[in-house]
Amino acid sequence: MTVNVQDRRWTRPEQNGASGDADISDRFAKEALTFDDVLLTPGYTEKLPSEVNLSVRLHPRLQLHIPVLSAAMDTVTESELAISLARQGGLGVVHRNLRPEDQAEEIDKVKRSESGMIVDPITLPVDASLADAEAVMSRYHISGVPITSADGKLLGILTNRDVRFATDYSRPIGDYMTHQNLITAHIGTTLADAQEILHRYRIEKLPLVDEGGYLKGLITYKDILKRQDYPFSAKDEKGRLLVAGAIGVGDSGLARAELLIEADVDAVAIDTAHGHSKGVLETVAAIRKRFPELPILAGNVVTPQGVRDLVEAGASVIKVGVGAGSICTTRVVSGAGMPQLTAIAECAMMGRRLDIPVIADGGIRYSGDITKALAVGASAVMLGSLLAGLHESPGEIVIREGRSFKEYRGMGSLGAMRGRASDRYQTAQFARESASPDISGKTVPEGIEGQVPYKGQLRDFMFQLMGGLR
Repeated sequence: MTVNVQDRRWTRPEQNGASGDADISDRFAKEALTFDDVLLTPGYTEKLPSEVNLSVRLHPRLQLHIPVLSAAMDTVTESELAISLARQGGLGVVHRNLRPEDQAEEIDKVKRSESGMIVDPITLPVDASLADAEAVMSRYHISGVPITSADGKLLGILTNRDVRFATDYSRPIGDYMTHQNLITAHIGTTLADAQEILHRYRIEKLPLVDEGGYLKGLITYKDILKRQDYPFSAKDEKGRLLVAGAIGVGDSGLARAELLIEADVDAVAIDTAHGHSKGVLETVAAIRKRFPELPILAGNVVTPQGVRDLVEAGASVIKVGVGAGSICTTRVVSGAGMPQLTAIAECAMMGRRLDIPVIADGGIRYSGDITKALAVGASAVMLGSLLAGLHESPGEIVIREGRSFKEYRGMGSLGAMRGRASDRYQTAQFARESASPDISGKTVPEGIEGQVPYKGQLRDFMFQLMGGLR
């Protein structure tokens, strides 16, 4: 169908940000593509798939071994999936549909899951009860706790073996802890030396102390094994797994960011549907001013100008994609968006000029889509639906007609927005400020809820996905 647009004019109100009249033919002057529209032409190579290096550095503090981030969605990323993904070399972004304190606790679980040396180990006082110790070990999935005095001096250690046959959990842990002939090492002991000590004395935990006997760290046999089992884990300079946390905009976003930083989060992701907006730019600038070295992932945008403005505000990494997700209905509801491959290519071009990486967020259904996204300039991809069906994702397994599924919903779905995600789509403030009693307090969903097939363990799935990419 041919539409004659000659002599037609399109006027957008000034208050919506338009500069005035614009020829509608200019608005539809270019063709835009998505993943299914293109294929890559095979070329000559001398490398085997097994020789391909997939590592990427998004920031000096964000070195990944695979170009994969998990979406900040409440049916995709909490601590369990973030831990598993980091062990494979990726980066999990813990969603913000939680109370800030609960999200910070999820971050803390990831940071404490393993370490070359635990520099701030969890401890208990000698007068704590066995019930207290059991609660701490269960919460952090650990098998022992150092016992210290009020000023931090090591008094002993309590392990699962010490309480295996205990019946009265109101008793103080001082009655059960190991305190005589306690094996310790001095601060500065290497992992190789620690492994030899652990093996020699047949113990699993080695407290590190200074000359005065004060606890300064902890090395566990389990952490040493994890280093061997997951040699390509994404870790910080202290040997802890990398993890990011999603935040919103405004004062609440800043307050959430502060809590996450206290939990040692490695990066924050400003999580909004439309990142090229005043609120997002101001939030990025405020966080950059307060935390100059913190990696900031910001988005989502689909235009080069959006990339430039976010970078000038202080963003470290840009997320690209509006309405591209499989369960996102933003394009249908709002009429806004851009085909994802074109958006990635144009934003990546601006990113290269500014020396800033971009992440393709949304629309990835197959490993081949990752290849296409990287080919047009993305440094990494953010996955939602592909990870939602994994064992480590939040939610229970549902059996339907003999098949296993897991719940998956967009953060713009009604269920998610009834939680804490409405401000992601900037509807909460509108509802509060609306002068109409008919729409005040209501939200406009831009996503749907559904189920995805259960896919098993992340480790096996990621092996297949990265194999296709290679």
